[in-house]
Amino acid sequence: MDLNKLNITMISAHSCPVGELGAKDTGGMSVYIRELSKELGILGNQVDVYTRIHDPRDPIMEALGPRVRLIHLKAGPEAIISKAEVYSAIPEFIENLEGFWRKKGLHYDIVFSHYWLSGLIGEHLQKKWLIPFIMMYHTLGAVKNAVAIGEAESDQRLISEKELAQCCRRILVPTKKEKQNLIHYYKALPDKIGIAPCGVNLDTFRPLDKASARMKLDLAAEKILLFIGRIDPLKGVDRLLRAMPLLSPLKDLRLIIIGGDENSREEVDKLKQLVRELKIDHLVIFKGMVKQEQLPDYYNAADVCLVPSYYESFGLVALEALACGTPVIATDVGDLSHIILQGKNGYIVPDNTPEKLAEAILLFFSRPTRNRESLRFNRESVTRFNWARIAELITQELHRALDG
Repeated sequence: MDLNKLNITMISAHSCPVGELGAKDTGGMSVYIRELSKELGILGNQVDVYTRIHDPRDPIMEALGPRVRLIHLKAGPEAIISKAEVYSAIPEFIENLEGFWRKKGLHYDIVFSHYWLSGLIGEHLQKKWLIPFIMMYHTLGAVKNAVAIGEAESDQRLISEKELAQCCRRILVPTKKEKQNLIHYYKALPDKIGIAPCGVNLDTFRPLDKASARMKLDLAAEKILLFIGRIDPLKGVDRLLRAMPLLSPLKDLRLIIIGGDENSREEVDKLKQLVRELKIDHLVIFKGMVKQEQLPDYYNAADVCLVPSYYESFGLVALEALACGTPVIATDVGDLSHIILQGKNGYIVPDNTPEKLAEAILLFFSRPTRNRESLRFNRESVTRFNWARIAELITQELHRALDG
């Protein structure tokens, strides 16, 4: 089999790869699928990405890149629905997927499932169509429950994730830490797990003139902190807000929070109430949803990007910030302790207590550096995560699954 020419079907049932980033179920996984599929297509593979219709206006089929198609299937209401509703709609997704295959005469070498809901579809396709499937969880329900922040994950998810670890042909994880989590919580076989990090689009995320970016965004503060991500308790935004009153030595400071949609309104309202209680209304700006093409402006306008999460499977936002030359302060989650070099391109804090976050922010501003040398260093610290390289690693993993 030609290493560069596989017919791949990717399944992302609950989250659309071209959905609005920062929405409740649209984040790093959507970026991962979109960017990876494009690079796999450039390598010569044929990639079809299947998701459910989230809006009646969604096209049935659209091109994402050379040899890459995004295909929307009817599965449940044509709207953004909860994961529990997506679970109930899986039989309809499978029925319409198989009907599409038959109608178009499609055949695939491998199924690449993203998240446990899509894994259930991959399991079915492997059994019925004898196509091996590879699994990528992106986050693990057992780890989320161990962290015990926010709503507990369902028994259905935990049982399914454990079963999928046994029946899939191969598992992909972005870090050694996540491999150990799979072995510990789900008894996954170590030899079955491949490690390939997440990537970053170095053309989209690149250094820009800071003053110009601030002028474009109408940001006039002297010191700007930035948070980008889904508004979810697991992201630790409340801890960051509680750190703000401890930053009184810093004058003319603003925290920009990007993320949140209608489905996360309750959590956003909680954070806004906390801002009022802490009396930091004048320091915090909630920007809501921002289009991806605008994100480089925000990264470049910021002095530092914050990742105060309790849990990340990798930490994609940190890659994007550093690719723009912007340093990062983050908790020790995902693979960030191997990416952030203490005191050079940012700081790793041992936990996300307000005191630790504030201490790192104050330390950062006590010796600020944003010159050509620091910008170059920050960007070069993540160039190894370019998507072309990641796609080559993933292609090797796909062939290991087929050879297995």
